Amino acid sequence: MDDYSLDEFRRRWQEELAQAQAPRKRRRPEAAERRARRPEVSKTWKVIAEDEVLWYRLCQQEGHLPDSSISDYSCWKLIFQECRAKEHMLRTNWKMICLHFQPQDLGTSSYSAGEEGWIGLPATSSLIVRVVRGVLRAAPLTFTDSLEGPRKQKHYLHTKEEPKMSFPNRKGAVSELEHVPDVVLCDVHSHDGVVIAGYTSGDVRVWDTRTWDYVAPFLESEDEEDEPGMQPNVSFVRINSSLAVAAYEDGFLNIWDLRTGKYPVHRFEHDARIQALALSQDDATVATASAFDVVMLSPNEEGYWQIAAEFEVPKLVQYLEIVPETRRYPVAVAAAGDLMYLLKAEDSARTLLYAHGPPVTCLDVSANQVAFGVQGLGWVYEGSKILVYSLEAGRRLLKLGNVLRDFTCVNLSDSPANLMVSGNMDGRVRIHDLRSGNIALSLSAHQLRVCAVQMDDWKIVSGGEEGLVSVWDYRTNQKLWEVYSGHPVQHISFSSHSLITANVPYQTVMRNADLDSFTTHRRHRGLIRAYEFAVDQLAFQSPLPVCRSSCDAMATHYYDLALAFPYNHV
Repeated sequence: MDDYSLDEFRRRWQEELAQAQAPRKRRRPEAAERRARRPEVSKTWKVIAEDEVLWYRLCQQEGHLPDSSISDYSCWKLIFQECRAKEHMLRTNWKMICLHFQPQDLGTSSYSAGEEGWIGLPATSSLIVRVVRGVLRAAPLTFTDSLEGPRKQKHYLHTKEEPKMSFPNRKGAVSELEHVPDVVLCDVHSHDGVVIAGYTSGDVRVWDTRTWDYVAPFLESEDEEDEPGMQPNVSFVRINSSLAVAAYEDGFLNIWDLRTGKYPVHRFEHDARIQALALSQDDATVATASAFDVVMLSPNEEGYWQIAAEFEVPKLVQYLEIVPETRRYPVAVAAAGDLMYLLKAEDSARTLLYAHGPPVTCLDVSANQVAFGVQGLGWVYEGSKILVYSLEAGRRLLKLGNVLRDFTCVNLSDSPANLMVSGNMDGRVRIHDLRSGNIALSLSAHQLRVCAVQMDDWKIVSGGEEGLVSVWDYRTNQKLWEVYSGHPVQHISFSSHSLITANVPYQTVMRNADLDSFTTHRRHRGLIRAYEFAVDQLAFQSPLPVCRSSCDAMATHYYDLALAFPYNHV
């Protein structure tokens, strides 16, 4: 056989071999697919994995749909997956906040110290935006995934367009709650998305931010002699799921039932100015401190309000809190200078928890513990610290901190188990481990003292005296974003899908008589913002009758008409 015949034989042999192997290669993917579809576990394990009780318990353990029963849904596995997806979306909305402006909205100019401050500084982009004089809103807010690299140049906003905040592929909104004209904000409180605010005119207003189109009714005063807007200044406001309480400078106290209407159900009078006010978050109990008296009010079985207990303390009370989950008889904790009292309404008992030490600087209580900060004696002797006491045993459990500057706020009730967060005069936010007594994390969050702070299982939201609201992921020690306004942040409250912040000025008197100037009024009046990170979960109508809108409701404030719409959807 010559070389040509051998090469021809090899070529034909390779062609025939390829033709014979082609069907086998086509059958291999089909066989692999059939093997992939075969069950890799036993049928018994499949039955267990598809068990509805198992998926229902997983939902309950992770806190999803806590009030539901197993018969409410037919496929709990799918419900569990949807709840996890929503939770992941909410966390993404909290984290991936970043400012973005159209190029035509930005320009470079100088900034003077007296103008309204900057808003929305995302830590990931180094973009600073300040609002110059004449802007009606804070700034257009837009949530985007990222910006193209850090921008070191400071940009200044010159547009007067409507501010917007949007999530590409997500849903979110921000709103500035409508303000009362020509007055200054005095105090703000919120509970479960319902916000109450008191003003220098004596007006008290309520918003339900859980709805997409809510009204902001004024809670009326019972005194017919007081004309609208002519009552004394509001000193304190508090709210829970059913009650709203306001204390006035002249010593009067109004209590409203949000389920029945906007007129007070009880009015109480002190002889002197009310120094502290507390409202129970789980029942109808109100505590006030005026001069050297502490009074606890609650309704009887017939619904009539009465004095449940009255105490006398030797010093003026600065801090007052009601202990939650005390069942029938209310219990309060009062701090008066260097004295700390546990007040029980059951037998008017007054238990001295802490005495004859440095003065108390902040206070918070949980169901079984109380935490309060005390001043330091100087760096040479002993620094400032936080003391944690057991309410049941009446003895000290922990001594935390020992830092140079005083603690200004502490949050024990809203913190995760075995953790507590605090703010200090040095601008730092600290997480305390209640098991070891050590500081688990210290964040340099603010330039001035920390006024309010709250944490959950992964983030911290804090407000400073300089007007900055900061959001941190404390697991990664990273600042997510921050927002600025020109007044101290006196109130912060957030849930998994919303955030309420309030910038309340120290001065309650207008420094400029030109009240017709919107810019001048805005600079001194204070600000309340409501952030919603899941607009699709907003209710159509408020469950509170006092916050439901009617067909004949009319807007009454000429320059705040745009703010009457709570959210800007994109």
